[in-house]
Amino acid sequence: MNSKFKRICLIVLDSVGIGEMPDSESWGDKGADTLGSILKSRKVNLPNLQKLGLGNIRELNGLPAIENPVGNFGKCTLKSNGKDTTTGHWEIAGIVLEKAFPTFPNGFPNEIISEFAAKAKVPGVLANTVASGTDVIRDFGEEHVRTGKPIVYTSADSVFQIAAHEEVIPIERQYEICEIARQLLSGEMEVGRVIARPFLGTTAEDFKRTGNRHDYAVPPPADNLLPQLKNKNLDVICVGKVASVYDSMGVTEDLTAKNNEQSINQTINALNKNSRGLIFSNLVDFDMLYGHRRDVEGYAQALEYFDERLPEILDALKDDDLLMITADHGNDPGFRGSDHTREFTPLLVCGKTAKSGVNLGTRGSLADIGQTIAENFGAQLKSGESFLTQIA
Repeated sequence: MNSKFKRICLIVLDSVGIGEMPDSESWGDKGADTLGSILKSRKVNLPNLQKLGLGNIRELNGLPAIENPVGNFGKCTLKSNGKDTTTGHWEIAGIVLEKAFPTFPNGFPNEIISEFAAKAKVPGVLANTVASGTDVIRDFGEEHVRTGKPIVYTSADSVFQIAAHEEVIPIERQYEICEIARQLLSGEMEVGRVIARPFLGTTAEDFKRTGNRHDYAVPPPADNLLPQLKNKNLDVICVGKVASVYDSMGVTEDLTAKNNEQSINQTINALNKNSRGLIFSNLVDFDMLYGHRRDVEGYAQALEYFDERLPEILDALKDDDLLMITADHGNDPGFRGSDHTREFTPLLVCGKTAKSGVNLGTRGSLADIGQTIAENFGAQLKSGESFLTQIA
């Protein structure tokens, strides 16, 4: 195989959108602008992202375009019908969804809850509402400890989340009831993910989620990027929650990382080892800790932290490596509500032997990323337009 690049490292900055898409109004997201909101809040120090060309994608407050950026730059359209983690990641891998995964803004139907409780052999459930994970264990955690009833909740995402105290429902049993929920939620009720959300503590004030979260995703179509690469005997090394989003399909190595710091460390560890193929990382804190909680300052600090660590990632790149940075959707911390926002995602691409300063424009789909990776390794996806020849 005569690849232009021996390895491609793809980093998804979870929810770091770069401005509303033309159809944002129909999603209730007119005016949403994740990066715009953060950069308007104060001077945000992002010199390394600026060098790659972040300010060249579009005008951003305090982050002007520069001459001769070391990276190539553009933005990607989320072509699929949706604005969640699964939708964005699947599209990156070449799967464009025409039908969105279902969401439950009023909680799950009683018949689903009743069937779940019966099949999981639990004494009912608590909450069954839209809530943040920290709020729901504060509000229902003590009752859960008293009754043994698991806490079921959802979000603006297509998720069925089950929170339980590890000393009330042991972790393996929590995973078992999540698997039951995953089997139950099919057809019109097929949510994108069922998620175990274990916690510990003694009172509402000190309940804290543990690191034993586990996601149960809908398996993606088998013709996505990851198994195509694996079938060519290439490495598909996933960092953070990436493997779970694809139900581990096509994954050759799953590197555990619970937050941005760990994901960056694991990405660098993967780059420092010998491999050939794809290193695929997700930095979850932007979305989980700051976007949904509408924490503009926390989001700004997380961006600055990534920018500070970016030179370490760049230094770990070998001569025949390529780095791609993008997002899966938006989650404007300055916007109303707590939902994801329908936005373009930034696209930054660089490598020691790649071209630089190329304006990749507005891509028709996040699948263009996957198609570029596929072409590099002699594969082809059914969706997306490669930009490999523009940068190699």
